[in-house]
Amino acid sequence: QVQLVESGGGLVQPGGSLRLSCVASRSIFSFNAMGWSRLAPGKQRELVASFTNSGVTNYADSVKGRFTISRDSAKNTVYLQMNSLKPEDTAVYYCNAEERWGFNNWGQGTQVTVSS
Repeated sequence: QVQLVESGGGLVQPGGSLRLSCVASRSIFSFNAMGWSRLAPGKQRELVASFTNSGVTNYADSVKGRFTISRDSAKNTVYLQMNSLKPEDTAVYYCNAEERWGFNNWGQGTQVTVSS
């Protein structure tokens, strides 16, 4: 079973930036897709950004132009660069890795709080 370990969350003021990291316990190319989702109190889980093994990326409309997903295969790491953060971006952010047979692995989550 793969392990996904997120880090990089914290408290930031509106307009600020954070970079989240997700380290996988095996090669990220072994997965069909990887991505970041978030869960805010009282809201449904939202897929924020993802990419497939073939390199196709997708972003939620709410973060387009502000968030960027990237990867470093040598470090088995996926990043989420978050710029121009807004209070509505406050949530627990989760990394996920989809196996080729469809099963989704999840990390433990990292809290992002955007507040002045």
